[in-house]
Amino acid sequence: MPDRKYSVRSQFWLMAGDEALAGPGRIELLRLIQATGSIRQAALAMGMSYRAAWDAVDAMNKRAGAAVVTRLTGGRSGGGARLTEHGQRLIRAYARLEDDHRRHLARMNAKLARLLR
Repeated sequence: MPDRKYSVRSQFWLMAGDEALAGPGRIELLRLIQATGSIRQAALAMGMSYRAAWDAVDAMNKRAGAAVVTRLTGGRSGGGARLTEHGQRLIRAYARLEDDHRRHLARMNAKLARLLR
């Protein structure tokens, strides 16, 4: 037997029909928008451009069938962004599924180890 450790790895995406809605990066972007109240600040925290962040938010808003992020207009207190209730539910659902996915991968890795003995 080779002297290597084998493992099963995967990531998952939530889909809207045949289109990718949200994966790990987009969910992290949503979490940071929620924490900072800003698409720009969330983008900076992730090391991505505002344009890339806005494009991701725009794609999610269009594909979800309901807005997940709304932009707040400027003014005295400035602009910003906030997650809608739908966006918050999306984060919660992803987190629950991510926990299930992690447990499933642990079971698969244990099985793989048994199969390769």
